[in-house]
Amino acid sequence: MIGFLLPVAIKNTSESFKEDELVRSLQSGNIKAFSHLYNNYAPALLGIISRIVNCKESSEDVLQETFIKISRYISFYDPDKSRLFTWMAKLAKNTAIDQVRSRGYKDSNKCDDLDEIVETIGYHHNASYNPDTIGIKQLIHVLTPVQKQILDLVYFQGYTHTEAAEELGMPIGTIKTRLRNAILTLRQYFNN
Repeated sequence: MIGFLLPVAIKNTSESFKEDELVRSLQSGNIKAFSHLYNNYAPALLGIISRIVNCKESSEDVLQETFIKISRYISFYDPDKSRLFTWMAKLAKNTAIDQVRSRGYKDSNKCDDLDEIVETIGYHHNASYNPDTIGIKQLIHVLTPVQKQILDLVYFQGYTHTEAAEELGMPIGTIKTRLRNAILTLRQYFNN
């Protein structure tokens, strides 16, 4: 087994290998063969890894780990079972899946930037309503003054049922009943 070189230490070689020659050279520990392997296959393997691991830095780490595994297990590669790239792609895929399933990866995703999450949520889930545009305020003329007042407190001013009951000096059950009757009345006019 040969220790795998970091990508920055690999020099681009003009030497080319046929697949069977490349495998024999890799199995014998030829540094030029590993350089050739990295230069020719790293982008494709990174593409496979990136589809599984959604973080660029983690994908690059998995790529490095994949090449370490390739150097470690190349002696077990059997050309009769698959082509070299197929074997490496499977190794890359399994390494990426192991990374995603690892506790460290899951924990690192729990520490996302809170400001970014809040901004994203605010952007995608910005729901506001304008009672004037859906015609609710025009429909409330059919309600009694008390129903209007309860509806205004609960739905337009944001009072809870308990707070509205305290504000109006009524029992909470009365507030809920009158609010329900007001909604039923509005529903009749709104659906027509």
